[in-house]
Amino acid sequence: MSRTTVFVLVALGAAIAGFAFSSNARRGDGDGAATTTSVAAGEQTASLGWRETTGEPGERLVFSVETFRVLRNGWRVELSLENHTSAALRVMSTQQQPFGLMVLSTGDYGEFEQLARDDALPTVRPAVRYEPRPPALLEPGDSWRGVISAPGALVAGSWVRVVFGGLVSVVRPQESLAWITDHTYRVLP
Repeated sequence: MSRTTVFVLVALGAAIAGFAFSSNARRGDGDGAATTTSVAAGEQTASLGWRETTGEPGERLVFSVETFRVLRNGWRVELSLENHTSAALRVMSTQQQPFGLMVLSTGDYGEFEQLARDDALPTVRPAVRYEPRPPALLEPGDSWRGVISAPGALVAGSWVRVVFGGLVSVVRPQESLAWITDHTYRVLP
């Protein structure tokens, strides 16, 4: 067997064991105490009006999130990105830096920062649809407004942050940025 096949089989076995362990842990120790279960969120719309910036005056990127919707079969975010820098940016949604949602168990910023320091942030739930697609290049002074969305239920009571995928400076390609909003939204039941 190749090393890749062995790795895949070991990972699959670990995933199955982890699932079995978590399922048994949720059942409790048989004392009859109620356990917490995850419930899918119902449909909802939140007008957010978030506006966040990074960079010095005259060299700023502006990230805005207008609305967030939980749909019967997924989620949808209306957002925009403004380039107020002197360099064009490549706008990319890659596997390593996708546009999407980060779903967390808390909205506490300190806990979020600790997860980031520990390199333990949850995987981004990537957008699969863009309306319209972001431009390949966002020139200085340009902006993009669009909607990102994806299928999949969200858990009621979870907290979401919006992630703006890979942004790479054309002038300094070694500098890339994926923006995760400071703001959070608590998903209602």
